[in-house]
Amino acid sequence: KQGSISAEHGVGILKRPYLGMSRSDAELALMTTLKRTLDPGNILNRGRILPA
Repeated sequence: KQGSISAEHGVGILKRPYLGMSRSDAELALMTTLKRTLDPGNILNRGRILPA
């Protein structure tokens, strides 16, 4: 995969559907794991970018 759909400002809601185009399944899984580890109560931006 080449390029990125975002830069320093993050993905955002509008570009969420395209996240899988620029990140591998392993990268998305890592992001989800980090989110769940750092926010076990799922209170920060619930379901905005990563699945709740």
